[in-house]
Amino acid sequence: MTAESAREPRPARPAGIQLTAPVPGWALDADVVVVGSGVAGLTTALRCTSAGLRTVVVTKARLDDGSTRWAQGGIAAALGEGDTPEQHLSDTLVAGAGLCDEEAVRTLVTEGPDAVRRLIGTGARFDTSAAGDLQLTREGGHHRRRIAHAGGDATGAEISRALVDAVREASLRTVENALVLDLLTDEHGNTSGVTLHVMGEGQHDGVGAVRAPAVVLATGGMGQVFSATTNPAVSTGDGVALALRAGAEVSDLEFVQFHPTVLFLGAGSEGQQPLVSEAVRGEGAHLVDADGVRFMLDQHELAELAPRDIVAKAIMRRMREQGADHMYLDARHFGAEMWATRFPTILAACRSHGIDPVTEPVPVAPAAHYASGGVRTDLRGRTTVPGLYACGEVACTGVHGANRLASNSLLEGLVFAERIAADIAAVAAAPRPATPAAQPATGTSTAIADSTALLPLIAPEARLTIQRIMSEGASVLRSATSLGVAAEALEAVYQDALRPADPADPGKPAQPGVESWETSNLLCVARVLVAAALEREETRGCHWREDFPERDETDWHRHLVVRLGTGRALELSRTDTPAFPAVHPVDLSVPREPSP
Repeated sequence: MTAESAREPRPARPAGIQLTAPVPGWALDADVVVVGSGVAGLTTALRCTSAGLRTVVVTKARLDDGSTRWAQGGIAAALGEGDTPEQHLSDTLVAGAGLCDEEAVRTLVTEGPDAVRRLIGTGARFDTSAAGDLQLTREGGHHRRRIAHAGGDATGAEISRALVDAVREASLRTVENALVLDLLTDEHGNTSGVTLHVMGEGQHDGVGAVRAPAVVLATGGMGQVFSATTNPAVSTGDGVALALRAGAEVSDLEFVQFHPTVLFLGAGSEGQQPLVSEAVRGEGAHLVDADGVRFMLDQHELAELAPRDIVAKAIMRRMREQGADHMYLDARHFGAEMWATRFPTILAACRSHGIDPVTEPVPVAPAAHYASGGVRTDLRGRTTVPGLYACGEVACTGVHGANRLASNSLLEGLVFAERIAADIAAVAAAPRPATPAAQPATGTSTAIADSTALLPLIAPEARLTIQRIMSEGASVLRSATSLGVAAEALEAVYQDALRPADPADPGKPAQPGVESWETSNLLCVARVLVAAALEREETRGCHWREDFPERDETDWHRHLVVRLGTGRALELSRTDTPAFPAVHPVDLSVPREPSP
């Protein structure tokens, strides 16, 4: 297949539950539509394009405005002398607290080193020694220096720059400032594209569609569901919400990683908060309390470099013991030159807020950072909806388990993007295969909500309410009480949106638009997250239940899977084992009747 090859557009119709939106007024045809422009999305798009597939990239802001550019620490891979994929595998499994899919992790660590080398071949410039060797550092949970970095602490920005330059050089078709709305399917239930809304003037404006038999969700995370997060404003869970509405399964959504060292800007600070990279601790910074006492030494053999869930919990415990709202990161011993050369971005962020880490400890506290769970996929990135793929933070490949190992996220996006592109190219080159219907995960399923109108259009004003509900009830510390209060409060937001207008006080009903759609997506993922967190009655990884403080290997050494079932009921299922159920891969050898 060549880039110029034509394909008759497949009949398209909405899939599952839909957002309230105008009918598409324009359309593009492609072989693949990639939603998102971080490392996962752009790598997928470049590989698909090189395979001769007509590829369109849809991104919510500009090409370089995704979450990838905010990544500071680096990308983990067994690239150093004496390091091996097996050692990387071991560290990842330990961090994942028993819930990693070992086959997925082995895929990541085995294919990772060459994937990083190909990224370098694409144009990414990592920091090197005078001899030209990669400079490698350590982060939490790693027993070896295996984190490659760029620009000191600007790794994500450099990776984004290189990939964006490659996309532009390839003249790859892009649609910027576009919020994806819903999935389109054909009469057989197979993916046929997406609807989207383009903001502002341009070649396309308003609601339209990109019609394609393969859709790759690379939409990033959902950190904006909390008041304080390291995520950019665009991270509103759009991909997870779309997948749920389309009938896909999501898994492990209760495992939200709270980064231990986020710059503390004062009680009640909201929105995106500056991250103080784990690499600062990797280079020797110490966590201390107000008295200058290091409190991680007796918490873990790796002290400040313990896995993130352990460090975040230790910080929270110390804060509670002392009645404090933050701790400190002390790296004064680095000196001015090291701060300026190794961590220039963090140095500038601290100084912009009146803190000089060269001369004083940096105030830090945990904040929402990364979703270890997401849309459930197999090792080729395929979801339970035929033709729909997911990659990067929006996906749940089984790599991260209950807690992501530091700097594995960029690598996951890179490795699985290449696998997705290879699978899409193989499907496109083969005779039309028979696609079996996606099956739900095995296990006991419990309907937890009557969702006849689960996703009403939510007014933008509710966004802050949702964020505060989540920060108060489903943050680092959770309990049945806090989660129950959060669930009731979210239900009230939902019911308020359903309530008919009062003629005496009609108010202003929510109108279709970007802010309402984003808020609707936030409510959707918040409800699922709280339901899963309430269901999992144990403490594991970054899920910390105060009322169930121990890890339960008997009842909870398994995954929770969520989907919207018949009657639009939200259903939770437990898998039978820690392994992910099969996603029922497409059999390329079986021809399928052609679409009309």
